[in-house]
This record gives sequence, structure tokens and C-alpha cells, in this order.
Amino acid sequence: MPNEKNKLYLFEALELRAEYDTRIKTLKDCLPESRKNRDRFSFSRDDDKRIQPSDEFDVKKARKQVRDWENKKRKLNSAIQKANFSHQVQYQGETIDLSEALEIRKGLNETIGELHSQIVDSSFQRVIYKEDRDIVEPNELSYTEAVKNLEESRLHFRELNRNIRLASFTVVVDYFDEK
Repeated sequence: MPNEKNKLYLFEALELRAEYDTRIKTLKDCLPESRKNRDRFSFSRDDDKRIQPSDEFDVKKARKQVRDWENKKRKLNSAIQKANFSHQVQYQGETIDLSEALEIRKGLNETIGELHSQIVDSSFQRVIYKEDRDIVEPNELSYTEAVKNLEESRLHFRELNRNIRLASFTVVVDYFDEK
């Protein structure tokens, strides 16, 4: 835990947000309206089968707990966003805030997927058999160039991702984990 009272490191805040998500999902899955929606899409539905909440489960209390967890998650998300906008990382010789770094990382990840497809496409040439001869269509992008582009993008992604992860162990989020 950070030394500052009522604060979390960014990596702890991200873990806590994931925990809030699972708590919300668990409680929502127990609510009657969620069960009805699941049953609507079930092929083995038994219309004669009726259910009621168990004696230990209070639907009203569960709905209130869901609202409470959703409220906590909103507040935590806000604190995480504030931390992301107020802290910087280095990337390719520039200082950028964490929110921008996260957007760049997302874009790099998409680019890596596109470059992967380019490599796969450029690894073979299309051969058309026409009038007793083969016509080979050249690739739009050379295989060597596609590999080079992918490797450059992977290195940029790795550099940025490492800086983001390092920041998650040093950046403090203004949120109290009530344990």
C-alpha cells in the first residue's frame, strides 16, 4: 500500500475495479430479471418449472448491493482516469500522459493485428492458370517489408507497454479500498 492515507497504486486500483466487476456480475446473475433473460434463450426451458428466491437470498438487498457496487466502480473509474491524465510516461523520446499512452497502445495493438494479416497475405503469391500457362500476380506488399513493419510495431508496443506497467506500480490513485 502507498504511504498516503486512503490511496492505492494504479495496479491495485485496476485489480479492485476487476473485483467490482465480478461482484456486480455475480449479484446481477442472481436477480430474477437476469434469470428470466437467460431462460428466454434456453432451449431446454420448462414452463411448468417455477422458482422463488431461497430463504437466505433477499432480492431487494441484492439490488441495493448491485447499485452500491456500481457506484463504487464509477467513483474508482473516475479516480483512475484522473490519475491517467495527471501522470506521464516516456515514449519515443516524448513525455505523454498515461491516458494518451493507453490510446497509443490500443492503436499499436490494432496495427499489429493488421500487419499480421499483411504477412500472411504476402507469404504466398496468387497463381492463375490461363491458356496453358501460369500467371503469377505479384503481392501488393513484399513479405520482407511486412515482416519489418510488424517487428517495428512490436518493439514500439513492448516499449510503451513496459512504461505503462511500470507506471502502474508508482502512480497513486486517490481512492480508498475499504477492505
